[in-house]
Amino acid sequence: MQKGPICIIEDEEDIRNILTLQLNREGYETMSAETGEEGIRIVREQKPQLILLDLMLPGVDGLDVCRTLRADKETKEIPIIMITARGEESDIITGLEMGADDYVTKPFSPRILLSRMKTVLRRGSRTEIDPSGKIDYGPIHIDSPRHIVTLNENPIDLTATEFKLLEFLVTRPGWVFTRQQIVDNVRGEDYAVTERSVDVQVVGLRKKLGEAAEHIETVRGVGYRAKELS
Repeated sequence: MQKGPICIIEDEEDIRNILTLQLNREGYETMSAETGEEGIRIVREQKPQLILLDLMLPGVDGLDVCRTLRADKETKEIPIIMITARGEESDIITGLEMGADDYVTKPFSPRILLSRMKTVLRRGSRTEIDPSGKIDYGPIHIDSPRHIVTLNENPIDLTATEFKLLEFLVTRPGWVFTRQQIVDNVRGEDYAVTERSVDVQVVGLRKKLGEAAEHIETVRGVGYRAKELS
């Protein structure tokens, strides 16, 4: 049974062929483009389930492709995984803030790419939140209306900012967020959060989570995410 379709926008023929072969073996239908312009056209016409987008494209580069697709109401909801070369941390951050869902770096393992794809394709639904506003994430239980967090049924005393940060991350397991995205989603008139202080807040949160601190992962050069639970 075919899954997909997946659109591969990559100018290197060898990588396009490898990706196509691997995805076809996994049962995905694929389509491909070697330029940004062609990729935009195909995505608009075919509406794939997911896009694998190389950043280093001739002509219209990957960041511009991402920007264009996110600005189009017909394509803005299609998930995008960026394919980047190592050392392009600034481009990764820009791409994520532009609306890309995740990234993999070259050279990459096909198994890692498939895992990232499955995670992104599952993101239509966040961690289950029942009508009472309660969130279960592994050993962590969050009661949002009562502003209570427990770890293995033991209460944890969090500041307002730590609470908001934890709630934001664990309701989106596997998602990578830049520090600026965290600031934009956590801050409010009662929360004094800056990009630099995000690191401080994460350190404080991890200390209070003890052994469960490993659930909050650092994505080097980019930001943070809550570990995806198996």
